[in-house]
Amino acid sequence: MASSEIEVVPSESEPKTTQQQNSTQQIAIIDVFSASAYGDFDKLRKFVEEDGASLATPDGNSYYALQWAALNNFSDIAQYIIDHGGNVNATDNNQQTALHWAAVKGSIAVADVLLQNGARVEAADLNGYRAVHIAAQYGQTAFLNHIVAKYHAEYDAPDNCGRSPLHWAAFKGFSDTIRLLLFRDAFQGKQDIEGCTPLHWAALRGNVEACMVLVHAGTKQELWVKDKAGNTPLKLASDKGHRQIALLLSKAERANSKRLFDKIHGGKMGEVGYAPILFCVIIVLIILFINSVLATPTLPKVTAIVGLWGWIGVSLGIGSLIMFYRCCSKDPGYIKKSRRLDGYEDTEDPLLNIELNNASVWTGNWDQLCPTCKIIRPVRSKHCPICKHCIEQFDHHCPWISNCVGKRNKWDFFVFICMGTLTSFIGAFVAVQRIWTAIPALSAGKTWIHLVIDHHPGIVAFLLLDALVLTSATTLTIIQATQIARNITTNEVSNAIRYRYLHGPEGRFRNPYNHGCRKNCTDFFIRGYTDDEIAWPPLQSVAS
Repeated sequence: MASSEIEVVPSESEPKTTQQQNSTQQIAIIDVFSASAYGDFDKLRKFVEEDGASLATPDGNSYYALQWAALNNFSDIAQYIIDHGGNVNATDNNQQTALHWAAVKGSIAVADVLLQNGARVEAADLNGYRAVHIAAQYGQTAFLNHIVAKYHAEYDAPDNCGRSPLHWAAFKGFSDTIRLLLFRDAFQGKQDIEGCTPLHWAALRGNVEACMVLVHAGTKQELWVKDKAGNTPLKLASDKGHRQIALLLSKAERANSKRLFDKIHGGKMGEVGYAPILFCVIIVLIILFINSVLATPTLPKVTAIVGLWGWIGVSLGIGSLIMFYRCCSKDPGYIKKSRRLDGYEDTEDPLLNIELNNASVWTGNWDQLCPTCKIIRPVRSKHCPICKHCIEQFDHHCPWISNCVGKRNKWDFFVFICMGTLTSFIGAFVAVQRIWTAIPALSAGKTWIHLVIDHHPGIVAFLLLDALVLTSATTLTIIQATQIARNITTNEVSNAIRYRYLHGPEGRFRNPYNHGCRKNCTDFFIRGYTDDEIAWPPLQSVAS
């Protein structure tokens, strides 16, 4: 790679305010520039209307009063300047307009004033940076969305080095901005003058979440793209010592290679998962239990009580198979890809006409944008890269049922693992009881373990397999029961640090969906799912 870093906006071209840390009262407002910078409307009017100061000329650094007003989002002052001779497209020495300065701090109100008064949304500075580039460089996601949705700014435009806003967002690590750009169909495979894609820059800079978003939303072809120095994103991450990113990219490459192998050989194991294995295990356990535990002629005759418990176990095993089928086949809560906004109809170019602020499902959380499905999903939803769908109230993807566990099938899944736990426990209890009663009838001279292995290998095989299932099912049941009682999902527990709606005022974990154990459990067992309404307002509705 030609250089280790993207050239950032030069410091001399970045808008700066003199003594910006001081309050307005401590700063002397001496001209139209300081009055515009600090929002002193009365003094600005005095300078213009009484002293005859010009709003069309720059200061000693070539900066205009309109630029200072734009930087600090003083829309009324910006309108006044334009009405009194200020040029909305005036540029400083770096060819930056007031719209560039508005993009630095995400001044949406001023942007509206500028653009409605003739500002050029595609105006470029000396580096080829447009307002969309500046917004991406500073992580001003809302501003970027606003000028794209309302004023049709080109969100994939290259600068002088061939870098799009997506390159800059990836370089700076602004994952929300990346989601928005991908949601808007920004081209992830675009290479800059050095042959680097956005994934190259995210990997080089060690931006973990940016890499995760790019990898999950991409076509996976970006994983093998080489820059002009012959480096893939994985090699850059490895060379820079970014181990977490290297592991992520390596895992993605292996997974994609397996899928390619399956496609070439017509295999379907990657799609089917481990469900056939679990199905066979359940069938084998039922057969072994009937033949080797209940009906074997080498053991004493089954008593009425043992027989009753035995056939209860068989019945529960068959019930487990039924629930297993339901878990595998039932819709876990897929959010249809046609659902973008309430009352919104698809148009020729729907992504450029979405008004996010008017959506009832939109909570200001940029993580709600799914770059893959192109939908705005509820807060607790998540995109499953295996199922290739967004799942409402996503819990986890379970390879043993070859399906996700979500809002619509979590009740079935919980019943399934409960039945599995109970069935395995009853099976183990009956098998041990049968062996215990048979020990006195066996030949002497050996330990009882050797006697059981020699005379009843079927029971040994059943107990080993049953113990494996019992341990797994019991652990999973306890975990799920605890989470249901707290109204929280496995995904939220695993990624709590990433979801800011799970953080309290002091940054500590706080679950706003917990209505108390009694209500949580009642909702789940009666309605089949827990409530998505918050028990108290979270500190922020934004999640990273």
